Amino acid sequence: MDRIDAKIVRALQEDGRLTNQDLAEKVGLSPSPCLRRVRNLEADGVIQGYSALVDQKACGYPITCFMRIRLSVHSEEAVQRFEAKIMETEAVLDCYLMTGGADYQLRIVAESLDAYEQLVRHTIQRLPGIASIETSFAYGVVKKSRVLPVKLEGAL
Repeated sequence: MDRIDAKIVRALQEDGRLTNQDLAEKVGLSPSPCLRRVRNLEADGVIQGYSALVDQKACGYPITCFMRIRLSVHSEEAVQRFEAKIMETEAVLDCYLMTGGADYQLRIVAESLDAYEQLVRHTIQRLPGIASIETSFAYGVVKKSRVLPVKLEGAL
């Protein structure tokens, strides 16, 4: 990725609805080469898709929590079953495989504490091989960015 590609990626992260014309002007290209670069970035998997950013509270999910899960069984089958269930659980927005005391860290949104409790009781706790669950609730957001710090100096 060169400097122009990095500028394109940064600009699209900041505003994914830019027209090709506006994007080309912003990065200092004419529209045809700009569109070609965007398509190459998409084909190479650098740009993986486009989506709308929505306010979770406005959509009825005022609660954010972070759940750390430690498994008691680490067999391939147990891990695959756990990860498959997590993948199909819509309230789980992110799931990271971790080092340290927990095996996984999940970011979960919920409509209410009751809804969170139901998720834990009827989905998470029913998964085989869970040794422990620890949850922290976020009561505020200091910073939440979806823009990767793409370097504009030189190539990546």
